[in-house]
Amino acid sequence: MATAFARAREAARDWALSSYAERSAVLLRLSDLILDRREEIMDLICWESGKSRIHAFDEPLHVALTARYYGRTVERHLSPKKRDGVVPFLTHIEEHRTPKGVVAIISPWNYPFTMALVDGIAAIAAGNAVVSKPDHHTPLSALFGLQLLEEAGLPEGLWQMVTGAGRVLGADDRAGRLRLFHGLDGNRPGHRPAVCRPAHRLFAGAWRQEPDPGLGRRRPRPGRRGCRAGGLLQRRPALCLDRAALCRQGGPRRVRREVRCPDQGHALGSRARVGIDMGSLISAEQLKTVADHVDDAVHHGARVLAGGKARPDLGPYFYEPTILDGVTPDMACHADETFGPVISVYSFTSEDEAVDLANAGDYGLNAAVFSRDSKRARQIANRIKCGTVNVNEAFSATFASLDAPMGGMRSSGIGRRQGAEGIHRYTEVQSVATQYLLRFGPHWGLTDEAYAAVMTAAVRLLGRLGRA
Repeated sequence: MATAFARAREAARDWALSSYAERSAVLLRLSDLILDRREEIMDLICWESGKSRIHAFDEPLHVALTARYYGRTVERHLSPKKRDGVVPFLTHIEEHRTPKGVVAIISPWNYPFTMALVDGIAAIAAGNAVVSKPDHHTPLSALFGLQLLEEAGLPEGLWQMVTGAGRVLGADDRAGRLRLFHGLDGNRPGHRPAVCRPAHRLFAGAWRQEPDPGLGRRRPRPGRRGCRAGGLLQRRPALCLDRAALCRQGGPRRVRREVRCPDQGHALGSRARVGIDMGSLISAEQLKTVADHVDDAVHHGARVLAGGKARPDLGPYFYEPTILDGVTPDMACHADETFGPVISVYSFTSEDEAVDLANAGDYGLNAAVFSRDSKRARQIANRIKCGTVNVNEAFSATFASLDAPMGGMRSSGIGRRQGAEGIHRYTEVQSVATQYLLRFGPHWGLTDEAYAAVMTAAVRLLGRLGRA
């Protein structure tokens, strides 16, 4: 770990002096390389994480978009900005963005290619070096990403990657060494000591008085294991939300009636099938978490509307997509992240009650509102305490809009990725001012009292002119 930081610091010195054009060229080449080699990337993601292939495709697509976005906009986000000086025409002031130096990133296993790269891409665009540690379950996807970065022309040593269990790596390097730390997976015990309390909890609500035929035409996205995963109460709903609220007209029975059980299977090897919706969980540990949450809910009175059991006939870590009704706050799945194909449904009779359900608890990363009345849905969205809210879409609309910031509220992490905020957080802000003619303090023979009177009159005048 110490060696990785030393190498990164050395490489960061020259990279901080690189031009925006040099950084842009690397990122644009990276984007093209990722799209060209997407099949290899998807193979690794499926092999390491157990994802279905269509879900794996989301990752190279998103990373390619991120690299292209910052490749096109790096100068716009980082070039010096002129600000209003205290004295018009006589005070010239600029806001500069300087890199922090070395950025450390710990990434989780649920999006092994995306999370290993997207934050680091913004960091190197800002002129920093990167030291990253992917989850020990999924190092190969991250390492392949590093290989592509180097093929795109990233200077040697600028991106260092270390692998291993979080409990072992980095214990001596966290305090005082990292200029910036970005932790993403707060439920992973090895990542909890991170400086940032990470964003890891999803609250989602689906509000509609009656079925929306347009929703049923969207491709299902069940089985996601993402912090922002979502989409439900469609005719082919996704089933990886932690919470869903629905109108009591029809209620949970309608969910059970409208759900099409996702097609589960393998994405690689001789048993692989084309077009599967849901792959495997990643480990025995995660399978146990999912099973324990469902069993605990049932033990305390919840009803299983669909699914509810493991599928060892498909593979060692498969679990059926599951819908739970009657979940209460004393159940583990109510407040803790299951990170598996389990959704609990809650009924409501008014919009106020639905918003209260969505805002319950300490976390707020992503929410979804489904309604035929988009204006009304947006009004509801503004009342939900989540960093991103999607209307008539589960999560992709905000996640794929690279010019808009993405992050959580309350205990769902700090900071934002994407957009201007996603690159600015990897910089220090510096104000540089040049003062002409007038200096601040008594001069030109003015007494202290006369100087104070002149400055007071000047401030009043600037105020009337709208300059102060």
